[in-house]
Amino acid sequence: MPIYNSDYETMPREELRAVQLQRLKTTIERVYNVPFYKTAFDRAGIKPEDIKSLDDLQRLPFTNKKDLRDNYPYDLFAVPMEQVVRIHASSGTTGKPTVVGYTQRDINTWAELMARSFSAAGATSRDILHNAFGYGLFTGGVGAHYGAEKLGMAVIPVSGGNTKRQITIMQDFKPTILCGTPSYILHLAEVAEEMGVDFKDLHFKAGIFGAEPWTENMRAELEAKLHLKAIDIYGLSEVMGPGVSVECHEEQKGLHVFEDHFIVEIIDPKTEEVLPYGETGELVFTSITKEAFPVIRYRTKDITSLNPTPCACGRTHIRMNKPSGRTDDMLIIRGVNVFPSQIESVLMETKEILPHYQLVVDRINNLDTLTVKVEISEHLFSDDIKGLQTMETSISNDIKEYLGVSAKVRLVEPKTIQRSQGKAIRVIDNRKI
Repeated sequence: MPIYNSDYETMPREELRAVQLQRLKTTIERVYNVPFYKTAFDRAGIKPEDIKSLDDLQRLPFTNKKDLRDNYPYDLFAVPMEQVVRIHASSGTTGKPTVVGYTQRDINTWAELMARSFSAAGATSRDILHNAFGYGLFTGGVGAHYGAEKLGMAVIPVSGGNTKRQITIMQDFKPTILCGTPSYILHLAEVAEEMGVDFKDLHFKAGIFGAEPWTENMRAELEAKLHLKAIDIYGLSEVMGPGVSVECHEEQKGLHVFEDHFIVEIIDPKTEEVLPYGETGELVFTSITKEAFPVIRYRTKDITSLNPTPCACGRTHIRMNKPSGRTDDMLIIRGVNVFPSQIESVLMETKEILPHYQLVVDRINNLDTLTVKVEISEHLFSDDIKGLQTMETSISNDIKEYLGVSAKVRLVEPKTIQRSQGKAIRVIDNRKI
């Protein structure tokens, strides 16, 4: 099957590095006009004209999610607002989300990258996409939608939820490519089984799954239950959205990073030293074509390694292995980023709540569930059961509204949650992926 954009994806690495350097220089000149970056570069003693080779990238300071939150909402934009045509946002560890903007050229680039991602998964213009990624401020649904249309595919924008109806649509509309979070897709498979529908009688040939971690064991389960090839896709809104890297259907051994648009590094998360290929560390991205919201050496917190060996598909772009974890305490619940501090900020809005809580994450029927156990004052716990249930429902609704994720709240009596001599154990993750 031909590669969608073979000019860049199969380019010899020396030529690719020359493209990267030129685009990096242009990007550094662009971001130097942003007060945050100018201050950071000046503090590091580096000017745009000092970037003469790709090795000079290591002289630039890192960017992290706190920097994005501190410059909420638009202070990191590198173009005037009249040039911004799209705004997306994702949750942060405080009340403020991280906000990203796109020019029309950025949107076109994003669509191009997602088209290339679908092509890597084996899709063509003859395919029909069943897009179960969520639409809205979350970048997943819209990114996949635009990319599929760019490739010439027909798109069914079903988003998440209405699971039984989705199964009926799959039967009637005959989609051939499936997108969504792996946990929700497995839930779709279970509901289909309950309805007496076998995925082998449907028409899917490939699925592109992401927005949450999943292992090779889950891949095997997905492929066995859905009778398709399960392809991993990686992206984050701060860098672009989905389409930063993707597996190819020929090997499924690492995700090809689209290096004509992004420079990728692996660093030691403690020393911040750049690590060689093959060593495991924190994933760092620099965008080199973004106009509205370029990021320089953005620390993703994801832990992985890079593989430079040639791929059977013919792509010369480096491959990143599936992230094996994160350097922070973030949870991903059904594709939504959740931090304990976010839950805490909601809990502390309620009077009579004590500052002792615990998040319990399970996987039930292939769907992530979140239970929030929180202590309340003695006199309130002795109150009527109906009053406690009302409070639990109210807090649960607040969490849903604030974070966009459902959680079951359990109010417990004082000293129920185990104390620790060191750091409090805020999260118990029982998921077996």
